[in-house]
Amino acid sequence: MTDQQPTRVVGGILRHPFLSGFLLTLGGLAAIALGMAITNVSTVLVYIAFALFIALGLNPLVELLQRSGLKRAWSIVIVCVGVAVVLAGILLLIIPTVVDQVAQFVRSIPERIAAFESSDAYLWLSEQFGDQVGAFLDDAQRFLTNPVNLAVIGGGVLQVGVNIATAMSGVLIVVVLSLYFLASLPSMKVGLVRLAPARSRQRVLGLAETIAASIGSYLGGMVILALINAAVSFLLHVALGLPFPQLMAVLAFCVTLIPLVGSVVFWVIATALALVTNPVTALIFAIAYLVYMQLEAYILTPRVMSRAIEVPGLLVVIGALVGGTLLGLLGALVAIPVTASILLIVKQVLIPRQDAKTDGSAGALDEGDADAQQHKRRGRDADEQAGAEPAGA
Repeated sequence: MTDQQPTRVVGGILRHPFLSGFLLTLGGLAAIALGMAITNVSTVLVYIAFALFIALGLNPLVELLQRSGLKRAWSIVIVCVGVAVVLAGILLLIIPTVVDQVAQFVRSIPERIAAFESSDAYLWLSEQFGDQVGAFLDDAQRFLTNPVNLAVIGGGVLQVGVNIATAMSGVLIVVVLSLYFLASLPSMKVGLVRLAPARSRQRVLGLAETIAASIGSYLGGMVILALINAAVSFLLHVALGLPFPQLMAVLAFCVTLIPLVGSVVFWVIATALALVTNPVTALIFAIAYLVYMQLEAYILTPRVMSRAIEVPGLLVVIGALVGGTLLGLLGALVAIPVTASILLIVKQVLIPRQDAKTDGSAGALDEGDADAQQHKRRGRDADEQAGAEPAGA
């Protein structure tokens, strides 16, 4: 019966080639249309994913206030107001200083390049590479000090304005969606659990709770580690007399949010900028920040990420690369919690099912072996009886 089914399908296609081709074409066109629709709403999907992860990151604070006796609505209000006040204070303290330091940095480019050209590092580079070093510095100075080039990088003045407006509207959409998600997380969990069979709902609920708690802990831990990186960068720049400490602290916070490679990327950028100021100071900064990176990797990260799901290093690298390629910075940020969630589902759902199948197949093999042995014994008994009959006769 099983062998005849593919034959019947092939025979039906051969008897009705036009209809079969038409249906296959419709299926292909429907798949293409679905792919184009997903591509067109990709920005909305990114907003939804970003808002959901923000809600999961704030949910542990809301649950902490709930455990103290407050209702969820008031807990959400307190958490959101607290986060808004903290962000507003940080922005008011940092943005004016950062804007001023960016302007100072642009104005000081010729002076810093001239100072670098009189240093021993420039003489060594000139001896190794010849006049190409001087030509490269001249081209870099002309490019960076020309505002037209900066506008071209952003796509022109009009495009810069459009990008700013798009970013502001995106932030507003993400904030509104985050509030909705944060308020409806319990009902979303209940709805997710009700999609599962009744016998598995308790297990699905536990799995959903574990994933939500782990993602929230991970995102909160990443923000804490980024803040520590920013504070260390600021203190090192102030202690060593390096320029633009506030600007570098903001850069450290943004870059070190990238998992796995963020600290290394900032270390390279900050050391290269410090090298223009003073090679000796740059060396001291590189060593000091490298020591901090080891402390962060072996002491701070295990403590801060104690509640997050552990993910093997290879999967961290693969997840960060895939997420960054698909969704840029957002993809790199959410790649590890998504990878951890998939790994948790595999460990708690797929592997137990496979183990159960292995046990069943082993039992079936044992039963098959027993049947084969019993059949052999019957065959031997029949042979013995057949050989005994002539002797009796």
